[in-house]
This record gives sequence, structure tokens and C-alpha cells, in this order.
Amino acid sequence: MTDPETGAFAARGNREQGELRAVLDTNVPLAAHLSRNPHSPTIELLARWRGGQFVQLYSDDMLVELVEKFQARKIAADVFDRYLADLITLGEFVIAAPEQVPDVIAVDPDDNAILACAFIGRASHIVTYDPHFDVLGGAYQGIPILDGLHFLYIVHRNRPPEAIV
Repeated sequence: MTDPETGAFAARGNREQGELRAVLDTNVPLAAHLSRNPHSPTIELLARWRGGQFVQLYSDDMLVELVEKFQARKIAADVFDRYLADLITLGEFVIAAPEQVPDVIAVDPDDNAILACAFIGRASHIVTYDPHFDVLGGAYQGIPILDGLHFLYIVHRNRPPEAIV
């Protein structure tokens, strides 16, 4: 839902049954933009998100981290600008006040902003390649934590081959 005055997306109060709403850790779009494999799961995830197959949630803290990480990895400014413009236009902005950010991942406190965004934004999934999330045992507040490939299987609405599980 968009605010007509600001054009910003606001978090929905209720997640529709079956609607895929994901928080992509910054390492997911970064991996897509660094990949040399045109069939990379992360590239396909971004294409499917842009195609409307799932909602990508983001917050101010996540935008700050995106800028830092993309600049550190020297992603071309025009490429980053396009992703950021798409995220702001197509994504759903979640307001996460500092007091709403949990202190769960001690080794990398920036990761806690992803958890807050997911919980407040009523995400169906958190997608990351970050091993810091392993301390959560595969879920946070009932929200599954998956890598890009396994989330892609969910977007496809099928199951991965047994050898991958």
C-alpha cells in the first residue's frame, strides 16, 4: 500500500495467506550483482521479485547497509542506482524504530535490523547466506530463514531435489 503524499510503501497489517513476503539480506542482491553465472539463483530471485512473484521488504537500516556493501564491493553506480530505485518503487518499506530492533545476533548487530524488518513487516521468509543467522536454528519468531536457492524453490512452488536438502 502506498502513501499518496510521500509515495512510500507502508508495512501491511496482515499478510495475505500464501503471499510471499521476503527480507533479502544485503548479501543476496550483492551476490546477484557479482555473479558471473547468468543462471545464478540470486539473479533469478531478483528477476522474479521484479516480476511481482514476491514482495521484498526493506527498512532504513537495510538501505544504509546496502549502500555501504555495494560501494565496498565497487558495484557500478548505475547498476546500484537501478537496484535501489527498483527496491524503493517495487519493495515495501518497513518502519523499524531502534527500540524494535532485537539484540539477538551478538556477533554482527547489523543483522538484527533484518530480523526487525522481517518481524514488523510480517515477512514469510528471511533470505540470507550469512552464517551468523545459524544461531537462530533456521527460523526467527516463526519466520523461516533460507538461502537463496531454497527460497527460489518456494517461489517456484516446488521442492528441491532430495540431494540438495
